[in-house]
Amino acid sequence: MVLHSAQLAGILIVFLLMTGVGLYAGRKVKSAEDFSTGGRKSGSVLVSGTLLGTMVGGAATIGTSQLAFRVGFSAWWFCLGAGLGLAIFASGFGRRLYQSSLHTIPQVLVKTYGSHVGPLASAFTSLGIFFSLVSNMLSFVALGTSVLHLAPMRAGALGVLLVFAYVIFGGIWGTGLTGILKVILVYGTLLYCGGAAYFKAGGVAGLTATFPYYPWFSLFGRGIGVDLASGVSTLLGMVSTQTYFQAVASARSLRAARGGAMISALMAPPIGIGALLVGLYMRSAFPGTPSSEVLPVFVIKFLPPLAAGMVLATLFVAVVGCLAGLALGIATMFTTDIYQRYLRPRASDQEALLVQRSILLLVCCSTLGFVKDNAGSTILDWNYLSMGLRGCTVIFPLAGAMFFPRWVTPKAGIAAVVLGPMTAFLWRLVFPAGVDPLYPGLAVSLFVLVVVSVITKNAAEVRRTTA
Repeated sequence: MVLHSAQLAGILIVFLLMTGVGLYAGRKVKSAEDFSTGGRKSGSVLVSGTLLGTMVGGAATIGTSQLAFRVGFSAWWFCLGAGLGLAIFASGFGRRLYQSSLHTIPQVLVKTYGSHVGPLASAFTSLGIFFSLVSNMLSFVALGTSVLHLAPMRAGALGVLLVFAYVIFGGIWGTGLTGILKVILVYGTLLYCGGAAYFKAGGVAGLTATFPYYPWFSLFGRGIGVDLASGVSTLLGMVSTQTYFQAVASARSLRAARGGAMISALMAPPIGIGALLVGLYMRSAFPGTPSSEVLPVFVIKFLPPLAAGMVLATLFVAVVGCLAGLALGIATMFTTDIYQRYLRPRASDQEALLVQRSILLLVCCSTLGFVKDNAGSTILDWNYLSMGLRGCTVIFPLAGAMFFPRWVTPKAGIAAVVLGPMTAFLWRLVFPAGVDPLYPGLAVSLFVLVVVSVITKNAAEVRRTTA
């Protein structure tokens, strides 16, 4: 399929619009703190734009359509879990994080468990975020191959360049301001595409006549254990991810932070509906379509040329924005928790900003090897793996640090941060077809945190008594 001139015009319109917003945002970045948290000047709308701008990427759009094409409504769990996770940010959990006045989740852990936990938490959560980057890079490659007819690796290289251009001068300001515009465009895109797919499929009557209820219209079409783990891993991953913490930390007030999180929580679940409908229609009408290309192929085939170009550009921007936000989270943790703390404690602000931007580019380039070896894999599965690994690393130690700091101990926190994700990772290797690794990973993390805290507290009491 060769792009029509009107489609190219639509792509150009959206790219110019996003570039203008990004350049405006870049003018506000004067320091590493501005790059990481926007100088804590964001209102609720900008916070919401950052949260949704990062969440609404390849998984919520192309990945959801791909999985819906394969199994139906159980593909909705990513958007549902994301909404629940953002609602937790709007609760007391987000309040504790915001009032800590810290920039990274490892900093929160260090305050309770000591300095040794920081690099460990950064390493494991960064690994989890990296798998989400792979998910979004696979989405970009699907766009590049179906729309631009590029070879997969060339499409991936283009994605890296666009991420660098998107965020390198903007940081949180860039992902926040462009995030607002991106969310508006994505909402319009998916509503438009979903409506078109719904009517082409013949509405409810047409869909139900084509597909049996199970598995196509069940939220547990892949099995309760698998799909429930998908939703829980997404929820925990949202709460445990540096990128979303940064968005909350960028707010000018607690009210703005909670308001932005609640707006995002309400807007996240509906995003998946349009992608679901497109996946179902394409499965009924064009079952031979490569599953990762379902959404862009639908857009090219059935939308008016100018609208199609604008929708395709929006999908490109959505994926690039998500890549940029996640890579920024890894770069911030490395710069703050490792480089400035252990390697160059006296680094100037400009040096820290340079390191942060360099790590962002390096991380994006590193995803290309995974893309080469895993083309055609299920995009959302990479995202669920990513979210689960982050949750197993952080969620219970973070909750202990915020709500029970007098009861948990440094040794317990370190053990939970290490053993939780290691259990999940090894479980997947040893029992690939068994219970989802999220469950044993979380169980070990909680067990170790509680038991080791009790043992070490008792040992400390005995020493004080006998001294």
